[in-house]
Amino acid sequence: MEFQKDNTFVKGRLKSVTYAFKGAVKLISTEHSVMVQFSLGIILTIAGFYFHISHEEWLFQIFAIGLVLSVEGLNTAVEKVADFIHPSYHEKIGFIKDIAAGAVFFAAMTAIAIGLIIYIPKFV
Repeated sequence: MEFQKDNTFVKGRLKSVTYAFKGAVKLISTEHSVMVQFSLGIILTIAGFYFHISHEEWLFQIFAIGLVLSVEGLNTAVEKVADFIHPSYHEKIGFIKDIAAGAVFFAAMTAIAIGLIIYIPKFV
C-alpha cells in the first residue's frame, strides 16, 4: 500500500501536534540532561508563583525555560543522528557534537542570567 498524505488541514495539524507531544515525552523521559532541565523548569515555575514575579519576569522565565529545553532537544537530535551515521568515534563527529553542546551552554548561561536577574532581588 502506498503512503498517502492526509489532505485535510485539521487532521494534518492534529497529527503534527501528536508527533510533537510524543517527541517531547520521549525527550523528557529518556534524556538525563533534559530531565534535569525540565525539573529545574518546574522548580522555577513554582518559585515564580511563590515570589509573585511580574508579568514581564514570567515572560523572560518562560522564554528561558523554553529556550534551554528546545536547544537541549536539538542537541540530542544532533547527537542521535551523528551516532547513527558514525557509531564509532570520529574527529569530525566529535566536533559537530561539541558545537551542538556549545549551543546548549549558551542557552543555559542565558537562562541562568535571566534567573539571577529575576530572583536575586527577591532575596536581598
